[in-house]
Amino acid sequence: MVPSFRKFIGMVGLVVFVIVYAFVAMVIGDLKLQNANGWVTFGYYAFAGLIWVIPAGAIISWMERPSRNKS
Repeated sequence: MVPSFRKFIGMVGLVVFVIVYAFVAMVIGDLKLQNANGWVTFGYYAFAGLIWVIPAGAIISWMERPSRNKS
């Protein structure tokens, strides 16, 4: 795959992933933590706010991977 096309696909995928992830994390937090303690709510949002970095890093790693030349 051409590196510039891979970066474009990765960028679009990353933007879509972050938007969907934020929406899902917000809905889960709103539905499940309505009556929770403040510390539980804080812990959930802190965890949810940091865990997206792992899949985003995998996408970025895939974007930066050198292309394979077929010789």
